Amino acid sequence: MYELEYFYDFYKVITNFQKIGLGGGCHWCTEAVFQSLKGVVKVEQGYIKGCKENSYFSEAILVYFDPEIILLKDLIEIHLHTHKSTSNHSFREKYRSAVYYFEEYDKQIIQIILNTLQKDFDNEIITQVLAFREFKSSRVELLDYYSRNPEKPFCRKYIHPKLEVLRKKYTELTTLS
Repeated sequence: MYELEYFYDFYKVITNFQKIGLGGGCHWCTEAVFQSLKGVVKVEQGYIKGCKENSYFSEAILVYFDPEIILLKDLIEIHLHTHKSTSNHSFREKYRSAVYYFEEYDKQIIQIILNTLQKDFDNEIITQVLAFREFKSSRVELLDYYSRNPEKPFCRKYIHPKLEVLRKKYTELTTLS
C-alpha cells in the first residue's frame, strides 16, 4: 500500500511546486502565517538543521508553494515582516533567522531578494541564507497548532498579531478574511 506522502511527492513533481525552508520565530507562529497564504499548498512544522556552524536543529517550517500563485520574493518578504529578522536576540539558536535553500542556484536568488528587501528595514537584516541539511517534524500534537487552538493565550498574544500583519499589508496574498 502506498503512503500518502508518496502521492504528494508525485503530485508535487507533476504540478511544479517549489519548496523553501524558513526559520525565525516559533514554528507554531511561522506555520500559521504561511498556512494563511494563497499558493502555499503544504506547510511542515518542525526543526531544520543547517550546515557548518549552523549544523544544529532550530525551529522552522518547510513551505511547498505554487510559484504561479505566490512568488518566492513574496514568501521571503512576508517571512521578514512576521518575525524579528533584524534582532540578534538571545534565543537565536532555538529560533535561527534563516531561509534554507535546496538547490545551489537558489542561494544567490535568495540573497538578492534579501538585499533588495533591506530598504524596508531601518536595521540590518540578520536572516541567513543556508543550505538545507535535514528536517525533523514536530510531535503530532504540535502540528497545526494555531488552527486547532486559535483562542489559547499563546495564539492570541503571538500569532494573532502576525496574522494581522498579513491582513493589513498582504491582503491580496492571504486567505484570511
